[in-house]
Amino acid sequence: MSRNNLERMGAPPSEASPPAMAKEGNPHLAFATPTMFVDLPSKGLFYPEGHPLHNVDQVEIRFMTAKEEDILTSQSLLKKGVAIDRMLQSVIINKSIKLTDMLVGDKNALIIAARISGFGADYAVEITCPSCGEQGEHSFDLDEVGTNSWEDHENLEIERSDNGRFTVTTPRTNTRVELRLLVGEDEKYLAKLTASKKKKKLPETAMTDQLKRVITAINGDSSLSLIESFINNAPAIDTRYIRGIYKKVVPNIDLKQEYVCPNCGFDSEMEVPLTAKFFWAE
Repeated sequence: MSRNNLERMGAPPSEASPPAMAKEGNPHLAFATPTMFVDLPSKGLFYPEGHPLHNVDQVEIRFMTAKEEDILTSQSLLKKGVAIDRMLQSVIINKSIKLTDMLVGDKNALIIAARISGFGADYAVEITCPSCGEQGEHSFDLDEVGTNSWEDHENLEIERSDNGRFTVTTPRTNTRVELRLLVGEDEKYLAKLTASKKKKKLPETAMTDQLKRVITAINGDSSLSLIESFINNAPAIDTRYIRGIYKKVVPNIDLKQEYVCPNCGFDSEMEVPLTAKFFWAE
């Protein structure tokens, strides 16, 4: 998922970030924070031309320092729900990259890599066995987190364009639907919209709200009125097909790892639970 200096990159010493060195003639040490290169699940394929991540398959980040720990423990940032985003923006080397314009899966890859740089790859968390109900601590290895990509799915019928979008043809109405992948800004918008509807006791419309963000054109026509008409009137088999294709296309990290219950021996794949201890471990 990510590759850091020497061991993680598998590169010769000349390609790794230099270790901390003392400036000649200066009694004080000048420390250089090491960096790592994080593999992006998208490989840069779903960003439009002009985007800093267009066709870029890696992002360089600094290892977390005490500065980033201060960000993660800032009560004001925690209350606003922006502590992790501020931390990630701080460690990204290329400051032209903005999290609001980054695909959600690529952002998730940075979160895992930053956690490894600051606290190591071992992640111990309380697990309740799905079989016997026994609780116990289990350690996951974040170095083993993989990625999934649209290329992993054979015979996936999509047409990908250079502007980061892709087109599918629905099975019932034979409609050509152009889609884009959600970025950080979309994720925040949908979360706020859901919270607002819940507060106002309005019906939940999560599926149609998401479709309105990801669909960009119907049969080549990008007018919002036509897109909304399609979403509201298309047969369910077509909208389910679109959601299914989107789920397969969207690049993301793969958090599934093996779990074996020490009490009953239950053995199964389990998604690594991202609890409050992920960044705020004691």
